[in-house]
Amino acid sequence: MRKPFLTLATAAALIAFTGITVEAMPFKSKEPKVLTMEESERLLEIESRVLELKEMDLTVLSKEEKKELKDELRSLEKEAKAFRGTGIYISTGALIIIILLIILL
Repeated sequence: MRKPFLTLATAAALIAFTGITVEAMPFKSKEPKVLTMEESERLLEIESRVLELKEMDLTVLSKEEKKELKDELRSLEKEAKAFRGTGIYISTGALIIIILLIILL
């Protein structure tokens, strides 16, 4: 009983602490996205429409109209985000490590 456990523990330790050589991909600097004239015009239209929707008096609208406006606002914001192309992506493993570091420190 003791010998198989010791063998498995040794094998697990060797696998866990053995370094694997991996060639890293070259770093590509991300250049800011340049918008075309049509895209920048569309972005201005979206921003003006969003401001209109946020300034509207929603108390006089029916429930269905409010829902339509809410859906339109969401779609406009998604479209604007797609034009800008900004965002932060965190993997699950990185998120777990960050949380553990916050808890431990």
